[in-house]
Amino acid sequence: MSRLVSERTFLAGKIFFNFGQSSIDCIVRRLTEEAATLEMESGLGVPERFQLRLAGREILACRVVWRSDRQVGAAFEQPGSERPAGEERERSSDALMRGQMLALRAALDHVPTGIVLLDSHLRARLINRSFRQMWRLPDEVADSNPSILTLLHHGRDTGAYEVPDPELDALVAERVRVIEAGDPTPIDLRRTNGDVVRVQVTPLPDGGRMLTYTPVTDIVRASDELRLLRDALENVQDGVLLLDSDLHATFMNRRMRRFWEVSEDEAAGRPAYSSLVRRLHRASAPNLPNSELAKFPARRVEEVKAGDHVRDLQTPDGRRIRAHCTTMSNGGRMLTYVDITDLTQKAAMLETLATTDPLTGLYNRRHFLESLEAEWSRFQRYYRSVSVLMLDIDHFKSVNDRYGHAVGDAAIKAVAAACLDGKRKSDIVGRLGGEEFAILLPETSLSRARTVAERIRKRVMSTQVLAEKIQFGLTVSIGIAEATASMSVIDALMGAADHALYRAKAEGRNRCIAFAPPPPASKAAE
Repeated sequence: MSRLVSERTFLAGKIFFNFGQSSIDCIVRRLTEEAATLEMESGLGVPERFQLRLAGREILACRVVWRSDRQVGAAFEQPGSERPAGEERERSSDALMRGQMLALRAALDHVPTGIVLLDSHLRARLINRSFRQMWRLPDEVADSNPSILTLLHHGRDTGAYEVPDPELDALVAERVRVIEAGDPTPIDLRRTNGDVVRVQVTPLPDGGRMLTYTPVTDIVRASDELRLLRDALENVQDGVLLLDSDLHATFMNRRMRRFWEVSEDEAAGRPAYSSLVRRLHRASAPNLPNSELAKFPARRVEEVKAGDHVRDLQTPDGRRIRAHCTTMSNGGRMLTYVDITDLTQKAAMLETLATTDPLTGLYNRRHFLESLEAEWSRFQRYYRSVSVLMLDIDHFKSVNDRYGHAVGDAAIKAVAAACLDGKRKSDIVGRLGGEEFAILLPETSLSRARTVAERIRKRVMSTQVLAEKIQFGLTVSIGIAEATASMSVIDALMGAADHALYRAKAEGRNRCIAFAPPPPASKAAE
């Protein structure tokens, strides 16, 4: 067999088996004189032995050394060659090790973290694809076993570091010192393109080093944006409670003593955790019914006995506490308590922003459709009635054209208020966009939906909009539809209500029209 030169250039290949009757297209990602890494749509269909054909080369006999979902490691065989059993075993062992190395290389090429393996002389034995792409390192450099100094100089010479030019050489020297020392302390390296990479050194048993380069741009940016909040939180000491293996308190800091209303002398007496959680000012599970409060302390003790977990707690005054429980090497527990009241309030505010229309305060289109989806599921499962109203402001374009968009916004808000005033408690009102609204009426028949629609129409008609020293009245057209067994999807229900709305506008506006399915063809002909 002719000698094959190691290369990273992808080659097209074809796998033959079943006496040439079956074949699989593949891409050769790595090729040496004894093995290759092949990639295909699925590695499961490749038999243990097959033939590989490469463009411009002879057909190679192969056997599978390793396989994954989409890759196969293949070792080349010499047809007809026979070797002593010992030599064959040694060759098989070598092939297995080479196959494992190829599998390792293939796996490392698919992780998003940049990885460099250095030998004891700090020369690169392996540089994965993520690192090459991250630093735009040419393959010819990466495959030449470059020194760590060469790699660092590549970054310096390509302007990759967000460091002033006079400080670049000092940066390179410091990085070499840290790598030689095997210091595992992570360092965040800022690049000139704005990205941030977290670099960490791990010493290897053979004296080499593994360098990992993890993109943390989003994390660092979020940290920068929350710096003011973080600085404020750093000035508030978290609660810390240490328990021994019998769950007696061996230490509690000032914040915890205040939280449990425990004096320093009481804390020195190593009180049982069970006695702390039973105190009057204890924290319980959020929104726990009063009938369950007495049972919670015992459940809380069992949770801590079970070991590592995170639990949100709520104080009697409504504050939210996040408790982290960590099992210590001595069998004890460390509990940390962080006040996350502000964070939960912000999360609730973000949820509100994500589900409501900013102009009217009604639910937005996405949340309305999600609510309709839930009701539709109940309708399909239990055949409970559900109706929808589609509502549109009459002649709204003329309002915008005549008075401007500010007055138009006032008109939209006035109609939204009338919808909220006219709906029932269980009904859900959403703004679909522009001057179009929709109202979901759970467990409501068509006749009852018509009553709600008329009430809303009359409230809108009696509303006077006063904006920019302009006063005028409004009317709306409303389409009504009830879900029926013949409707296969939600769109059919929404389409029926929209069709009824179109009829209401066509028949003169300021009216409510219920959707009626067309009669069967035979009756229509009569």
